[in-house]
Amino acid sequence: MKRRVVVTGMGAVSPIGNTVEETWNGILNQTCGIDEITHFDTSDYKVKLAGEVKNLDLEQYFTKRDLKFNDRFTQFARVVSKQAIENAKLDLETMNKNRFGVIIGSGIGGVESIEKAEQSLLNRGPSKVSPYFIPMTLINLAAGSVAIDLGAKGYVSSVVTACAAGTNAIGEAFHKIRDGYEDVMIAGGSEASITPLSVAGFASMKALHTGEDKNRASIPFDKDRSGFVMGEGAAVLVLEELQHALDRNATIYGEIVGYGATCDAYHITAPLSDGSGGGEAMKQALEDAALQPSDIDYINAHGTSTPLNDKTETMAVKYAFGDDAYHLAMSSTKSYTGHLLGASGALESVICVKALQEGYIPATIHYQNKDEDCDLDIVANVGRKQDIHYAMNNSLGFGGHNASLIFKKWED
Repeated sequence: MKRRVVVTGMGAVSPIGNTVEETWNGILNQTCGIDEITHFDTSDYKVKLAGEVKNLDLEQYFTKRDLKFNDRFTQFARVVSKQAIENAKLDLETMNKNRFGVIIGSGIGGVESIEKAEQSLLNRGPSKVSPYFIPMTLINLAAGSVAIDLGAKGYVSSVVTACAAGTNAIGEAFHKIRDGYEDVMIAGGSEASITPLSVAGFASMKALHTGEDKNRASIPFDKDRSGFVMGEGAAVLVLEELQHALDRNATIYGEIVGYGATCDAYHITAPLSDGSGGGEAMKQALEDAALQPSDIDYINAHGTSTPLNDKTETMAVKYAFGDDAYHLAMSSTKSYTGHLLGASGALESVICVKALQEGYIPATIHYQNKDEDCDLDIVANVGRKQDIHYAMNNSLGFGGHNASLIFKKWED
């Protein structure tokens, strides 16, 4: 018998807030977290805007040594995991650590540390490259460091599926608990790639928006969209087997009921033009949850604000939902935060849980011009108070990776 899996804790650091509550208030207040890049000098760059994490006091979480020898993406992962454990009120002293795991995804990992190390190599020679360089760059070290912080001795791993990584991490953790391998999992994603090399690379692909009006930069599904805006941050969920949560009188924020993952097997960056790859992931999630398309009330779309993604994702929703695609609400909260790459699906999962909990569907802000190819109900500009019971979160990544999660409102 499959076990039920619930959400008992959440943590988030994002361009619109440094906790879950701050981030959710940013959604409610329609706060745009996109602004001019401050992490480096953009004088020679066409790209000027990003969704940076702001005013995060890392010293309240770490020693100076930790700050020096952890890449920013690992720091973010450790911060949100500590937030989530505190939010879940888990007693780390008494719980069975052998059935406590961590899966944290990332698309890019420690790219800031790579760039700094190369400068040390070129300017000062090989002996000046830090002995911590390799662990600072490895993507699995986010999960490994969180496991060390919390003493998690169960299944600890990372997912590297580009922009689907955070969603895949949560889905894989869900199945680990549901199928009896673990009782508690920390799962999500972390990214800190607003760096000179990353921005230059994505800009060379012509994937990034190059305008300077932050209110017309990340505009998913708008006819005038012209590329995504890079964001940074991290988010995790504490997933817990239902009876384990009930036995300790945990506060339950929501339930995770379905997960689907597919690959387009088509192109390294472009999605299948008919949307069938993403559509099949949605169908898998529905089947995994034993739900009908008509059961889904809201989709938090991948919605990157690139011409191809938004059109193809619209087709994918129609592929999976048929006529029911026109009866559900859909929005992209990347209009607030930009695109957090491997952390995006994790942050958007937190937002889905809050949407179910609060009965509120976030708007797609700064939407002005309708695109006939994106003709679903995208909840434009004004959020919607609505009692919703099931929310789907979609993520699509380079390499053709597609992932979908379904969350259910918790009702005693």
